[in-house]
Amino acid sequence: MFNQVAKLCVLIVCALLSTSAAAKWHMASSDHFVIYADDSEKDIRQFAENLERYHAAMELLTGAKVGKPSPSNRVTIFVAGSEREMRELSGSKTIAGFYLPRAGFSRAFVQDIRNRSGGYPHFSMTILLHEYAHHFLMSQSRFAMPRWLNEGAAEFYASASFERDGSLWIGRPAKHRANELFYASKLDVTEILSYGIDGEDRGDERDAFYGRAWLLYHYLSFSDERQGQLLTYKQAIINGVDSLEAGKLAFGDLDKLQAEVDRYLNNRRTKAYKVPPDWLSIGSISVRQLPEGEAEMMEVRIRSQRGVDKELAAELLTEAREIAAEFPNDPGVLTALAEAEYDVGNNAEAIAAADAAIALDPGRTNAYVQKGYALFRKAIDAEDKDAAYSAAMAPFSQLNAIETDHPIPLIYYYRSYVERGLEPPENARHALERAAQLAPFDQGVWLNVAMMQMQEGKIELARASLHPLASDPHGGSQSELAKTYIAALSDHPEGEPFEPSMILQSPVIEPVEDDGSGNAADD
Repeated sequence: MFNQVAKLCVLIVCALLSTSAAAKWHMASSDHFVIYADDSEKDIRQFAENLERYHAAMELLTGAKVGKPSPSNRVTIFVAGSEREMRELSGSKTIAGFYLPRAGFSRAFVQDIRNRSGGYPHFSMTILLHEYAHHFLMSQSRFAMPRWLNEGAAEFYASASFERDGSLWIGRPAKHRANELFYASKLDVTEILSYGIDGEDRGDERDAFYGRAWLLYHYLSFSDERQGQLLTYKQAIINGVDSLEAGKLAFGDLDKLQAEVDRYLNNRRTKAYKVPPDWLSIGSISVRQLPEGEAEMMEVRIRSQRGVDKELAAELLTEAREIAAEFPNDPGVLTALAEAEYDVGNNAEAIAAADAAIALDPGRTNAYVQKGYALFRKAIDAEDKDAAYSAAMAPFSQLNAIETDHPIPLIYYYRSYVERGLEPPENARHALERAAQLAPFDQGVWLNVAMMQMQEGKIELARASLHPLASDPHGGSQSELAKTYIAALSDHPEGEPFEPSMILQSPVIEPVEDDGSGNAADD
């Protein structure tokens, strides 16, 4: 599955997310979220309501109507347990929650639900709000903004708090950044505006960066004397001005701004937005208790969708098969079994489990995904490639009929041509572009769109597709590749095809990372 994630120790398997037979797992479904938690119906409903209120408040304050995503493009949240269990799941001693943005299967992992009213949420909830702010803002626009603006905005919204009457505070002081604001080495405004532009993530400054980015964003948002300057700065960035020069144009004397920000940090009173409950429309929320078999399978599912290596996949499959033997007629169990079989490389077994799940419940969208994955993998070695890829597309076509805007069938339609070495027809190219539009937060899909555009000679479009990825502070190797492509395209004429493999050692194109974690959110 996720080859890029850190390997998880097999010893985790026995200890992680212990779920008893009597576990009361619930699933909450709302317009923008799907939540799984071993918690009460009341708590998970309130958790879903708070998240929907948060989304509604962001729409209100940004003026952006992101729109209701297709069911599988909602963010699925797994409430994974204690701080210790989160460390084991993440493979890190410092992570309290994390988010994986993927077309058709974005996943967030948080600690136990701790609904708080009238005060700041638990830190793991703050992390979730921070990451969802990124998800929301990128869904609103892919235009590349400087790192300080991305992180400052996410911190600004993440310091939200929820009131018992349904109102919501946005823009309260980021108390979780207090230590770095007052005790970490100071970054001045010039350094903040330039942070990350050279591609370096300087460890000695990183601790101070998030707090200082929040402080600058908060001050510019609420300062009466500087109203409108943040918008002027953003517009300059859109017009191609670099961050530091845009700051000088919009904010004037940066030393004067620095002095104001320093005084602002020591103010005892600050402003914030309090959004009344009648301004926040959150839609309907349904909650159901998972049947016993599906509840038993949840720890397998959570660990599988976090990402597995070969050894852990084999351990999970043993557990999944034991549960499936006990609950052979549970479509949720069989769907998870299909994924576990696929992860190990058992194509035939994955297809059989998926078919059994679909026979019991034709609405199990992830069963179609896992069957399609397995058939695509079989097609690689098939003698009759055309017949094999036609068969592999069948479950994705069925899924497309169930959920028209599910991005995975669109991606694999394009892939069905590329893997055969064929020129994708126009409707297949449009399908890949449509998948990227449906999942603007998935930088991997956009990288492949850019590579396709290069091959078509659409150089300006390719550069536009690459820039947000190149500026993504969490983009890793994909971000570096995007920067390489942008540099290579700098003097390439518009209309003349550019072959991505000209600057790569590997073959032409990989339309999507086949990580096997494509669960539809509501399965």
